Amino acid sequence: MSAIEFSDHDHAACMRSTMQAAEAQCAARGLRLTPVRRRTLEILLAEHRALGAYDLLARLSEEGLGTQPPVAYRALDFLVKAGLAHKIEALNAYVGCVQPGEDHAPAFLICRGCRSVAEAETKPAQSRLGEAARAAGFRIERSVVEAEGLCPACQESDA
Repeated sequence: MSAIEFSDHDHAACMRSTMQAAEAQCAARGLRLTPVRRRTLEILLAEHRALGAYDLLARLSEEGLGTQPPVAYRALDFLVKAGLAHKIEALNAYVGCVQPGEDHAPAFLICRGCRSVAEAETKPAQSRLGEAARAAGFRIERSVVEAEGLCPACQESDA
């Protein structure tokens, strides 16, 4: 399980490659990445932190891309359904997916200090949850794993 968002990395290259993967996924699936959807995804990917719909709407509005809440909610709904973004339930906020187009089961590591969010890969079918589900005859179709704590930068400033 790795969480590159908390480590040093070339963020511009990270964003560029993620946007290219998102564009390729949309093209392959016949989905339209409209200017509002594209910009919403770019905003989500820009910081590796969770943003609420109204935070996004404020930025979209500043750029002349819409002022009404449905603009942000429609874009977010599309991005989540297309697998390009994730909803962070604990924060009622959203992050861009760093593995668009890949079938994966992410866990989210949420920093309570700076609200940064790292997406880490999990394998629920091979975990204790998977074992419990099998024992109960239950088939997991979707799971949401969110852990809250402090990222390395906030741990340093907390010390």
